[in-house]
Amino acid sequence: MLEGQSCLISRSLPTSSEQESRLAYMTYHLLEITRTKRPSGVLAIEQDGIAVVAVSAKRPKSEDKNNDEPVDCQGSNGQGYSDSSTLISSIGRDNSINCLARCSRSDYGSIASLNRNFRSLVRDGGLYKERRRLGIAEHWVYFSCNVQEWEAYDPYRSRWMTLPRMPPNECFMCSDKESLAVGTELLVFGKEILAHIVLSYSILTNSWSRGVEMNAPRCLFGSASFGEKAIIAGGMDASGQVLRSAELYNSETKKWTTLTSMNKARRMCSGVFMDGKFYVIGGMAGSNTEVLTCGEEYDLDKGTWRVIENMSEGLNGASGAPPLVAVVDNELYAAQYAGKLVRKYNKSDNTWTTLGELPERPEAVNGWGIAFRGCGERLLVIGGPRVLGGGMIELHSWIPREGPLQWNMIGSKPSGNFVYNCAVMGC
Repeated sequence: MLEGQSCLISRSLPTSSEQESRLAYMTYHLLEITRTKRPSGVLAIEQDGIAVVAVSAKRPKSEDKNNDEPVDCQGSNGQGYSDSSTLISSIGRDNSINCLARCSRSDYGSIASLNRNFRSLVRDGGLYKERRRLGIAEHWVYFSCNVQEWEAYDPYRSRWMTLPRMPPNECFMCSDKESLAVGTELLVFGKEILAHIVLSYSILTNSWSRGVEMNAPRCLFGSASFGEKAIIAGGMDASGQVLRSAELYNSETKKWTTLTSMNKARRMCSGVFMDGKFYVIGGMAGSNTEVLTCGEEYDLDKGTWRVIENMSEGLNGASGAPPLVAVVDNELYAAQYAGKLVRKYNKSDNTWTTLGELPERPEAVNGWGIAFRGCGERLLVIGGPRVLGGGMIELHSWIPREGPLQWNMIGSKPSGNFVYNCAVMGC
């Protein structure tokens, strides 16, 4: 995940032979165009030029009489003109981080390859913390169409990525799974014999590891994330009891905190963040036939739940998937899979307005097999048509702020066409 296109800069570089001067020039150039249009403040520098990695790692012989002298991992050639703690000494560490935080996530592989300090900055999450402070986020979608296999898609650069395979575990592989992206982690929840477990993928290390278990492990819950925090609510424990309890996860501290319980126990529900509050929508009560049409709103400041009657009426059925809901620009949308319709929630009077239809090609069975997600400024439907002799996964996008509902296919590739799990990571 750390490999990607290099950030490109102009060929009109200063004549200095020092590596730091070249990096400083790149950094100043980045700072000059920080107001250029890019998702949530992210920079795209792709002018006629050469890769930063090449600029910083290799100096032209004509410019440096000491070109045979090795450059160490700290960015110094031993002559004392580099301070490793500043990253780019000409502008200081804080300005260096501020600038690099505005580069695309896709460039961080190139940045990490410069030297040990840049690599450490990327892998310890420092750049992502700065991005969060600056309010910068790029949203990538992660999904699984084959057991133990995950892929990611960067809608800004139309770039596909394949994650490492999940650790082999037959029980986990065959169990129902939920997924959640929070901070720089992708969490996948499943079962190992009789116990619920969590596996965590980190974009910092491009690897899977055992995640931190909840205080009250469960499955079939509703969940959503906001920055480095996530909330899960409801679900069913290992004994089959439907739960009212809820927990908050902090990806920075790797800790779960038990929250106030909901008013109603529910499973097979969905969760979203909207206007700074967490919502649980729909689901099933204790029996296999009782569909809940109410939602609940959790106020993080007050620590209280409020029931919203009829919030999810018609969005899910007893044999169908949990409600397919997503939030874009603090507006709630739903895919009513029974009629293949897209609907928008009216906060003022607790009603739904039909906007149009779902994309025609992705096929679902009672809502299973497709993903409906908010991904930054866009609404995504991920799925594939039913075909013989192979499969195809497609990503259909609509940006609500650009006008009435109109789906555009922004990506497709041969793959399994049934989406088992899906999560969106914004960082």
